[in-house]
Amino acid sequence: MPFHQVLLLLFFIFSCLFFVTIQSRHHYGHSEQEQFHIVSHVSLPPSLAPEAAVAGPSYSVFNVLDFGAVGDGVTDDTQAFKLAWDMACQIKSAVLLVPDGYSFMLQSTIFSGPCKTVGLVFRIDGTIMPPDGPDSWPRNISKRQWLVFYRINGMSMQGAGLVDGKGENWWNLPCKPHKGVNGTTMPGPCDSPVAIRFFMSSNLTIKGLKIKNSPQFHFRFDACHGVRVESVTIKAPAQSPNTDGIHIENTNNVQIYNSIISNGDDCISIGAGCYDVDINNITCGPSHGISIGSLGINKSRACVSNISVSDSVIQHSNNGIRIKTWQGGSGCVSKVEFSNIHMEAVRNPIIIDQYYCLTKNCSNQTSAVVINDISYSNIKGSFDVRSPPMSFACSDSIPCTNLKLTQVELLPAAKGRTVANPFCWNAYGTVLKQTIPPVYCLMEETNATIDNTLLCG
Repeated sequence: MPFHQVLLLLFFIFSCLFFVTIQSRHHYGHSEQEQFHIVSHVSLPPSLAPEAAVAGPSYSVFNVLDFGAVGDGVTDDTQAFKLAWDMACQIKSAVLLVPDGYSFMLQSTIFSGPCKTVGLVFRIDGTIMPPDGPDSWPRNISKRQWLVFYRINGMSMQGAGLVDGKGENWWNLPCKPHKGVNGTTMPGPCDSPVAIRFFMSSNLTIKGLKIKNSPQFHFRFDACHGVRVESVTIKAPAQSPNTDGIHIENTNNVQIYNSIISNGDDCISIGAGCYDVDINNITCGPSHGISIGSLGINKSRACVSNISVSDSVIQHSNNGIRIKTWQGGSGCVSKVEFSNIHMEAVRNPIIIDQYYCLTKNCSNQTSAVVINDISYSNIKGSFDVRSPPMSFACSDSIPCTNLKLTQVELLPAAKGRTVANPFCWNAYGTVLKQTIPPVYCLMEETNATIDNTLLCG
């Protein structure tokens, strides 16, 4: 090869090697810069609220621990619960989780709606509790309620946890019944909180919860529609005052099923404005029984209708199935069925009391809540002989009408004791099948009897 061609070939090879080296340095130098690039954390944007964990294909979980809750039973975790609620309330499908293994102390709080959530779940697997007694309650916060759910549609409260009302210091206030000298009630502040209250809400489910020792009512539903309470356990001492298990007022389309309730007042109490209520498979007692009322206080009007209580047990209670009204009221109780109920050592197993009074100073009144179309079927068991097995004490001015009794068998719990006969006053009805003891005191329906169906219309 001629010399000039050799020089040309060497120049070409040298040029190619030089170009590759430059390109290689440029490429790796760029990667090294990216690899060791340092980001300043001084000017990072503020942290966002915790993202929800996904629970299955359609639900997001908002764990209160992620919002700052401590869960030691002492620290105030109210704000963390409110933050979790506010986030869950804005999500289409959400679970607010109170996790197992923690105890959360909450101040009196209102969880407000309406929410965007379809099927919001408030899941309690841990323990929640209020401040311990009236002395620990903040002065500027109402003492009449603890946890309130307002304007909520389609919420489920469930879980294997516990709601502990820590009510003992409230029950011992001097103003409470029988806390004064010789069983009297003393003056002084007496407001006590309802544990869980639902107000102006609809399509609610309460399932599987345990709740105990509320300062006052355990559950209360006011102005609600579509309530289902199932498989709950409610417990408070027999001497705890005003600790109704479940109270409903101005509420309709209610189902209360498969639950155990023992407390110091009514297991279930049905107030004014309630209708379409079905109560089934309740174990009640010790308690004051299952009650409609009290109704008509302070001359108020009260209407209750379409109530069914069935397949239940009432044990060691001051009352069994009861309707109680104040004198001077108005309105009507109608279309009530009590069926398949077993009594165990119950005082006043069957009672209508239209002279309900918390003192001995209630005077007779001419007006009364009308009671009509009440059915008692297959009510059996034993009763405490201190009171008659059946008592129908109806108003002097407006009788009870269309009372129906069939297959009622009540025997004294203590053998060998004198048994009082059933008591009737201004009560009209029919014994469809002979009862034990026999009821001879009901008056027969006649054309002269006041037509209570018109008054209930």
